[in-house]
Amino acid sequence: MDQRSGPRGRDRLPAAVLWDMDGTLVDSEKVWDISLHELAEHLGGRLSRHTREAMVGSNSDRTLRLLFAEIGKPPEAEALAEAGGWLAARTAELFRAGLPWRPGAGEALRAIRDAGLPTALVTSTVRELTELALDTIGREFFDVVVCGDEVDGNNKPHPEPYLRAARLLGVPTTDCVAVEDSPTGVSAAVAAGCTVLVVPCDVSVPPGERRVFRDSLLGLDVDELGRLLRPAAA
Repeated sequence: MDQRSGPRGRDRLPAAVLWDMDGTLVDSEKVWDISLHELAEHLGGRLSRHTREAMVGSNSDRTLRLLFAEIGKPPEAEALAEAGGWLAARTAELFRAGLPWRPGAGEALRAIRDAGLPTALVTSTVRELTELALDTIGREFFDVVVCGDEVDGNNKPHPEPYLRAARLLGVPTTDCVAVEDSPTGVSAAVAAGCTVLVVPCDVSVPPGERRVFRDSLLGLDVDELGRLLRPAAA
């Protein structure tokens, strides 16, 4: 059977599945909660719920600038670098302790991998921390990994992380399904041309074009992903 044809040829399968990490595959946003709140206290301030939610899906630089604005600290380069190092070290310590899976994520990864579809991990987390997370998730599930410090500053919600993943896989983004949990990540995937399976975690995601919502990844299989692309195949 052609990999891009579903049962009886009715549904086209994705050319690739592009997975977000934090809040989508693993519940690591809860880990970031700890290190970010501790960093705010370390810097003499407090992190509000509103600002923390605005950080979800963002890269390290934007996250730190939001934090500095919250506590009224000037975003000077040296101070940002020092805070970034503190945050990375504390988060790495927490990542090494292990990360909890999001419901159904492990099974969904294996089902898509077993079906033979190309896959990428597309995350705003830097490579050093992503490698620690992959100790939990498993490197064998991904053909390509694109990290937040590997896109020349064009982080989500910019489409470049997803565009880069598709280029590395040699597939068009319009034939890909991205799996995301945050407004920032969804915006990036939609802007890149992907169809997006949205599984909200800590923040709500507004409805919009090319996004299909699911409560969890429980029971997700390759045939369902094919149905997501049916309008494009008509």
